Amino acid sequence: MRAILQTGGGKDSILALHKIKEVRPEVEVIGMLVTFTWDYRRVSMHGVREELIEKQAEAVGLPLFKSYIPKDASNEIYIKNTTESLESLKSEMNIEAVIFGDIFLEDIRKFREKLLEPLDLEPIFPLWGIDTGELAREFIGHGFNAKTVVVDLEKLSDEFLCRDFDEEFLRDLPDGVDPMGENGEFHTFVYDGPLFSRSIEFEEGEIRDTGRFKFCDLVPIESS
Repeated sequence: MRAILQTGGGKDSILALHKIKEVRPEVEVIGMLVTFTWDYRRVSMHGVREELIEKQAEAVGLPLFKSYIPKDASNEIYIKNTTESLESLKSEMNIEAVIFGDIFLEDIRKFREKLLEPLDLEPIFPLWGIDTGELAREFIGHGFNAKTVVVDLEKLSDEFLCRDFDEEFLRDLPDGVDPMGENGEFHTFVYDGPLFSRSIEFEEGEIRDTGRFKFCDLVPIESS
């Protein structure tokens, strides 16, 4: 079965990629599909620069397929653009399934299943139903490295922004905050780990505050 990984470059989807290789060896992952905001050339919601995602895809050895939406795009536009991208991948790359990093949000899962049904593509959820604390420790234990790039200030303090996602991070999380940020408390960018041929180098740039969300800009460092 040929599949595409739908990702924003964060820990959930990268761990899903790692797990699919462990538990579903018959699934051939042929690339990563990422949605970028056209105006900023950054990952929608996460704000990670397009150049960093390109480096991530190269490091994990997968082709990168891009879908673009305008800033402030409606859900209808997102669905339209994503559907067109998946239709193209099915036609040109013969994909049969899409891999997601979702863990327990039923409404998100139903949304994805509804999106793929008319395309006759199988949704695969390698992390579904697994305890999020267990998944967080598994991610760290495998040797993955990730940096927090977004926090929702209504759910988490900005002291967790621009931090490494490690055991200390997990210990410091307040009660009620999901260890994997599954409720949108925070998002990450994965820059190294067992799937990577090399670590992605970057430096921390400016902090952007939109009122509810704070973003940590990661600026790629070009290797000499």
